[in-house]
Amino acid sequence: MKVQDLIHSRTEVYSVTEAVTVHDTARYLREKQVRAVGVLNPQGKLLGVVSQSDISDKVAAENKCPAWMRVSEVMTPHPITIPPETHLDECVRLMEKHGIYHLPVVDERGIYRGMISVQDLLRIIASDEKARADMLESFIFSQR
Repeated sequence: MKVQDLIHSRTEVYSVTEAVTVHDTARYLREKQVRAVGVLNPQGKLLGVVSQSDISDKVAAENKCPAWMRVSEVMTPHPITIPPETHLDECVRLMEKHGIYHLPVVDERGIYRGMISVQDLLRIIASDEKARADMLESFIFSQR
């Protein structure tokens, strides 16, 4: 399975602009029930990624005011990105190798297409394993 198979049905791509405050970004993450979003410039190009842990580690833990800070101050700049044609097993390898939990998807034109998370991958892996177990069970018990 490829990334494009996973994201093609998504109706919304979550992102913020670099000028948004950290406070507004935190509220956006909560509203959309996601843990990370792409940070885009005014032309829509991906500049970085901001996650709940970025906000927690770089703002809350440092006792800084999120209403006075721009998301560009706390984002992870120049993130590792993947094209939509990437196989999901490669996503797992990249996340493990780099110790990251989210991979922004950027197409060949440089357009941000969304984000793949560890949670997305675990959901697919668990579904595949259940399907294999069900198939094996039906094979084993149909033989009796």
